[in-house]
Amino acid sequence: MLGVSRDPLLVLTTPTCLHTFSGHLSNHRSGWLREGTHMRVARPWTTAGIVAGGVTLALIAPSSAAPASVPTHKPLPLERLFDNRAVSDDTRPGDADFDGTGASLSAQDLRAAGWTPGRDIALDAARLTWPRSAGARPDNVIADGQAVRLRGRGEALTFLVASSSPNGPGAGASGVGTVRYRDGSSHPYTLSAPDWRAGPAATKAVGLPHLNTPAGQRQETARLYAVTVPLERGHEVASVVLPRDPGPAADLHVFAAALRRPAYGWTGSWAASTAGYTKVGPWTDQTLRLVVHTSAGGPSARVRLENTFAAAPVEIGHATVALQASGAAAQGSPVPLTFGGRPGTSIPAGAQVFSDPVDFPVPADANLLVSIHLPGPVAAVPVHSQATQRSYLSAAGSGDRTAEPGAESYTGTLTTWPFLTGVDVRGGPGSVVALGDSITDGTKSTTDANRRWPDVLARRLRGQSEVPAYGVLNAGISANRVVADRYPGEGVSTDTGGVSTQHRLERDVLAQTGARTVVVFQGINDLRWGSSAEELIAGLRSVAARMRERGLRVVGATIAPCEGESLCTADADARRSAVNAFIRDNGGVFDAVLDFDAVVQDPEHPARILPAYDSGDHLHPGDAGLRAMADSIDLRKLTG
Repeated sequence: MLGVSRDPLLVLTTPTCLHTFSGHLSNHRSGWLREGTHMRVARPWTTAGIVAGGVTLALIAPSSAAPASVPTHKPLPLERLFDNRAVSDDTRPGDADFDGTGASLSAQDLRAAGWTPGRDIALDAARLTWPRSAGARPDNVIADGQAVRLRGRGEALTFLVASSSPNGPGAGASGVGTVRYRDGSSHPYTLSAPDWRAGPAATKAVGLPHLNTPAGQRQETARLYAVTVPLERGHEVASVVLPRDPGPAADLHVFAAALRRPAYGWTGSWAASTAGYTKVGPWTDQTLRLVVHTSAGGPSARVRLENTFAAAPVEIGHATVALQASGAAAQGSPVPLTFGGRPGTSIPAGAQVFSDPVDFPVPADANLLVSIHLPGPVAAVPVHSQATQRSYLSAAGSGDRTAEPGAESYTGTLTTWPFLTGVDVRGGPGSVVALGDSITDGTKSTTDANRRWPDVLARRLRGQSEVPAYGVLNAGISANRVVADRYPGEGVSTDTGGVSTQHRLERDVLAQTGARTVVVFQGINDLRWGSSAEELIAGLRSVAARMRERGLRVVGATIAPCEGESLCTADADARRSAVNAFIRDNGGVFDAVLDFDAVVQDPEHPARILPAYDSGDHLHPGDAGLRAMADSIDLRKLTG
């Protein structure tokens, strides 16, 4: 036994039953504790000792000069540090205690979401393992300065977390930990965990419909979160020290941690951002044939599928990739894709999956057909809603048509991209991400013509040799805002305006394959719907700071005019002018600035789009305006 720190600390030297003295402990629950477990004892306490399971645990009162930190111990795998049980079977809801009041997650809900014990869950390009012990033994650690063995190189560190409070839903928990590197250096990081009952839906990794309590199951949403923090570039991680316990009001729980490794040797060629979760069909035993347009080319490829916002897993029977001939017809036989060596896969709720690399030469500036068989039934899907591109769907019950080169089986059309969020190619210099709203998304440009301004920029990059020929990834979402969510983040909805830029930044920018530079062209929807210039500027500052912290070059673009559109009032234009003044003279918030406002405005009437560039709705530039925007970009600003 050892007592150190300002609160008395117990270190157990034998496995010990905790049931008889759980009331004395501030951050541990009833159950069995392993040797080596550290516990902080809640006041009031005495030096007389506590008897548990026949073992007397003497408490040594610390002197006023006692150090505030726990002595450093040898780093252990995270599973060896688990000291709390968060998951219970619905038939035995009292077996776990996540929050100090006996409430816990439902093992049945987790299985229904595809989060089964020991399963790899890919979130934002990080591969985390859901605890193998979940529902049977301790399955998470309450952070209090533990040293975790985690080794290797990565661009970021991702934690699967949530916070809890014995006082009911809370504001979350936050603390500062330390990353230790192999070269002997270390660096602090801040880990913030939203509350498992009151945290935002927009940033959750998974949401579950019930809580288990000793009195039975309760209909209430529980959520877990993937939180990513940056690492020092070029350094190899040796271990990670978790934050100290934030105090009696809340606990910070860690279920998994992993290094997010750079996608060395890959360039993002095409991407689409998930904008919502919408009702379909239901689709039963049908095949999607999705048409996407590449920016960069390469000798081999992989695709990314995501089940973002979903409450249940989705089964992928087979998938293929091919060059488009015309419509749903392929050039030659489609090439099969595999997932971990298997022809199909299941994507858990909220998670993503990358196909295995396939030897399939991908031309630049070409249309691909990505075909996905859904055994189904599928009643709702995560979608990018404004594709400005026709894709195709086979008839209900028609089965797996992924291998067919012909178009005959594809009797239906789609104007959305369900599930598919990325196509990567081998090699290349990396990518530029275009982060924006409907103007970036290509709304009002010609359907099937690939005349969005990011498409034009990609062609310009390939036609020169002054700067790297980056791929260009379109992260525009129609109706999207910087500071407020349109789609709430969970549930089936007809609103496909996406969660806010601040809430989707990790998924749509920071986790993109090979991202080097980001162009931020957004804010008009915030202003049209009443955000102040100060609120939008603060949002843009926050977004830029997070991206620069992760090593990306950030280029800001001024907001285009829209007088004549119903919500583009004189007041909205005045706020737009204030935000544009900030963007032009941003004091180093951005690495460079593009003046799209000056490019598309009518010189005789700067509050409106030049008629030759106007699509007709006075908000969205047409093909000519989008081309003028892309042609105005000094390509050197993308690289510095």
